[in-house]
Amino acid sequence: MKRRDFLNAAALGGAAYMTGLPQFANAKTLTTGQQDHTYFANLLEKICSPILHLMANEQFHAKFPLEVGANSDGRDHRVAYLECFGRTIAGAAPWLALDTPGPEKATRSKLRDQAIAAYENSVNPKSPDYLDWQVGHGQMLVDSAYYTQALIRAPILWEKLSRKTQQRIVKEIKALRKIPPPYTNWLLFAAMNEAFLMQVGEEYDPIRLDLALRKFLEWYVGDGWFADGEHFAFDYYGSYVIHPMLLDILEVMAAHNTYFWHGDIKDVLATHLKRNQRFAEHLERLISPTGTYPPIGRSFTYRTAAFQPLAQLALKHKLPDSLPQGRVRAAMRAVHEAIFSNPTNFSKEGFLKIGFAGSDLSLADWYSNNGSMYITTASFLPLGLPLSDPYWQVPGEDWTQKLAFSGQKFKKDYSVSY
Repeated sequence: MKRRDFLNAAALGGAAYMTGLPQFANAKTLTTGQQDHTYFANLLEKICSPILHLMANEQFHAKFPLEVGANSDGRDHRVAYLECFGRTIAGAAPWLALDTPGPEKATRSKLRDQAIAAYENSVNPKSPDYLDWQVGHGQMLVDSAYYTQALIRAPILWEKLSRKTQQRIVKEIKALRKIPPPYTNWLLFAAMNEAFLMQVGEEYDPIRLDLALRKFLEWYVGDGWFADGEHFAFDYYGSYVIHPMLLDILEVMAAHNTYFWHGDIKDVLATHLKRNQRFAEHLERLISPTGTYPPIGRSFTYRTAAFQPLAQLALKHKLPDSLPQGRVRAAMRAVHEAIFSNPTNFSKEGFLKIGFAGSDLSLADWYSNNGSMYITTASFLPLGLPLSDPYWQVPGEDWTQKLAFSGQKFKKDYSVSY
């Protein structure tokens, strides 16, 4: 090809690219806050309703269809039931705790009653849906933390439990102290349980809190990112566990003015919040113009839980100024549509299946089952805000990649030193 012909072809290609680009970038049309709220509420109900219904009626163990991959490590299948319920309720709790008018108030009330019944059954040794707390597998420590995190996020659930059930929960949680957590994100599971005990006025172990905070101060690698133990891995465990659990734990400790060796606990909280916000900025920039995002690292079958920090900061009204509420809401809507538009995410009975943007059993991790997938509810935390909240009332906005790929102005990104 002659040089002039090549340049002409390049020019035509560039023109076609620029002509087609805005159409691609605007493939996801912005919706209203009311539409977004309805979408999220309906989807969360679809995810959590089958689980809460079965467990409230003591049919969970009998009717939950367990699914594992061919590479499963063969662990005791009983761990799956705490996994499923704990992860479901951890994300749904703020929504179920809400007691404001709205089109889904009756649905929330029904599901809240079922959640309370599920908690009652979960620690009743005579119930068919007792969660076998002493099965002896370390996984029980992991998912006990989601179970207690829900009670931290929605204290009303704890308050509505019978005194007998409260005592049983405390006993089961304390008994899990016999499980030694490895020096990874698992330290936060032990610490979360102690933060829960602190919040409800029970005796807690300060060493488990102190150790978790010490190690994660050491494992901070900069610019909002943590290593998960001694080595850094580029995955979403900062979203699934590290940032959200650290924030919830530190808020409980700060509220109780807990002693910490590294300085005033409120200063430690303030520093972590800034790092959390910085991490959230990275997450927002990972969202493509159409709502897709990279399926990277282990456990990416946890789907939209990859964006839990954005959801949690929105719930707490602590998004940074660089992330307007309307932008976050619109981006999160796009993400959920990209994942959940495929009907194969659910079985014909309505249960989540192992997969990513649809069912795909080959993506299973050796430690996961379909109950593990219910951590995806962690991305629905803003439903804990009433429909009247600015998060749902402000207009939606294009997010960073959508701005960038449609030729609009967007803010450059630089690392931070805190």
